[in-house]
Amino acid sequence: MGGLAVIARQLGCQVSGSDQNVYPPMSTQLEQQGIQLMEGYSAKNLDNTPDLVIIGNALSRGNPEVEEVLNKGLKYVSGPQWLAEHVLHDKWVLGVAGTHGKTTTTSMLSWILEHQGFKPGFLIGGIPLNFGISARLGESSFFVIEADEYDSAFFDKRSKFVHYRPRTAILNNLEYDHADIFPDLAAIKKQFHHLVRTVPGEGLIISPETDTNINDVLAMGCWTPQAKTSINGHAAWNAQLIKPDGSEFDVVFENEKQGCVHWSLTGDHNVYNALSAIVAAKHVGVLPKDAISALAQFQNVKRRMEVIAKINNVTLYDDFAHHPTAIATTLDGLRKQVGDERIIAIVEPRSNTMRLGVHTETLAQSLNNADVAIIYQPENMDWDLSALKQYAQNINICHSIDEIIVLIKQEVPAGGHFVLMSNGSFGGIYARLKNEL
Repeated sequence: MGGLAVIARQLGCQVSGSDQNVYPPMSTQLEQQGIQLMEGYSAKNLDNTPDLVIIGNALSRGNPEVEEVLNKGLKYVSGPQWLAEHVLHDKWVLGVAGTHGKTTTTSMLSWILEHQGFKPGFLIGGIPLNFGISARLGESSFFVIEADEYDSAFFDKRSKFVHYRPRTAILNNLEYDHADIFPDLAAIKKQFHHLVRTVPGEGLIISPETDTNINDVLAMGCWTPQAKTSINGHAAWNAQLIKPDGSEFDVVFENEKQGCVHWSLTGDHNVYNALSAIVAAKHVGVLPKDAISALAQFQNVKRRMEVIAKINNVTLYDDFAHHPTAIATTLDGLRKQVGDERIIAIVEPRSNTMRLGVHTETLAQSLNNADVAIIYQPENMDWDLSALKQYAQNINICHSIDEIIVLIKQEVPAGGHFVLMSNGSFGGIYARLKNEL
């Protein structure tokens, strides 16, 4: 929603918006763009009778501003529909879908096109450090978008990505997530197939060779050429790892080496993200060697294993991981990078799926690469996290931020890599922890 606000501002609109909690980095970005922010929802926020209200998918009936929009008969629309009608309708859209890696891959692809002078528009669910902003209109016919499978609005239960109609589509991976709106994996596969149905016959669909759920989706029907990726495998696009942590690898297309990626990122997930971005860029005319050169200068996204402090023998990371697979792959990449050095994972299970207790055993197992795992159980959690302890020996459950900080301070003298994992503000722990250290 913050990205949409930025794009609307660049289109020349006067923009204001409200949210329950307004916090950096998005609040800072919006204020820099001259967008008025209002904390909390109130009918009074609509006293100026806007020409159009874009309603985010987090809001539902009963919200005071939603009720005011309906009662006053104001014109309203979902974010994805507004974007499709006002921005994407005449663009070559490059859409990045999948349970994991959307933000990072969208950022990579946007940066590759920018590096080659394409000046693309983009909408990203985070702030890529190469740009310092999550969205822009762009100056070309290309638009790169994070294509989310979450629903569009309380009045439009289709996945957001159905509105985008990409010509180039990346399907990174597919797992069960968003348990608050999808009853099972089959329901998510159906939405992904709706996306596949919108990609033109002259387009391209890019996906990992070994992702069985994506392959199931494509088996439902596909009318578009496909490009497959692999790591140390046999797909047409293959990454040959030089370093096991993924920080250096050769890119091979049909058994011919295209170049070597040497960068600061780690983990197999980021190798797959990079391959997909390289293939998508080639589809619009960027040579693989040039895409590889761009990735050497890629700075990742804020809150994606972002080092936020190095104090004495402690390195503190901020990571957006919100799903057991994302936690596991992130910690696996870090473990391969740091060897036997200590890893302490501090997790806030904040996503709706995690809060519903869908991933009990897999959440515990995702922390295997951590020497110590500290998990936050807030008062309003729907299940007892102590159930995790039956699956792993390294888990500690804390019921307050103060308790977490006390526990972390006990671990600090031994040093190591402390990874804060949350897709929210984690109760303001970041600044507090830096101050304590």
